[in-house]
Amino acid sequence: MPAPLRHGFELRPFGGVCPSPDLRLEGEVSREGAQLRLRYRLGGAIGTVQVPPPVASPERRDGLWTRTCFECFWGIAGERPYWELNLSPAGHWNLYRLEDYRQGLRPEPGYDRPLHRVSQEDGVLSMKLDLPLPAPIPPEAPLEVAIAAVIEDRHGQLSYWALAHPGVEPDFHRRDAFLLRL
Repeated sequence: MPAPLRHGFELRPFGGVCPSPDLRLEGEVSREGAQLRLRYRLGGAIGTVQVPPPVASPERRDGLWTRTCFECFWGIAGERPYWELNLSPAGHWNLYRLEDYRQGLRPEPGYDRPLHRVSQEDGVLSMKLDLPLPAPIPPEAPLEVAIAAVIEDRHGQLSYWALAHPGVEPDFHRRDAFLLRL
């Protein structure tokens, strides 16, 4: 079996706009066959961030990107369909499939329980995810991946974080921002 593919990442806010210059958002994404592993660490001045408290019964929900939300996008290299994963620090989540750029959004079936674990200690908010990739993705298919986040500050202002911001507006769906290869 081939070694897992792995990338560390550090996200940057669109236009340099963020709650604090001391805020850091980094992590690691890896893949081994049909398994995706994702780790986020939000550190530094996290007191400037509106972090929703954990809920007792996390749910699959729409609209998570309107508040603090960690996101991952992936698609098979050379193909139009792609997936969007949304993870809330409260524990809510969703996984969507899109047929093309912002078209045909629908929940990916087969994911009916919480997908990630959240912890906060020593001034760092951590999220961990181990996800079986959706069945349409062959284990050997090369993936293009984008990592992103929406961060809400204590005043309700949103900032948009990604590996790269190739457009004039923040847009996590742009395939030219799917920079990592797994």
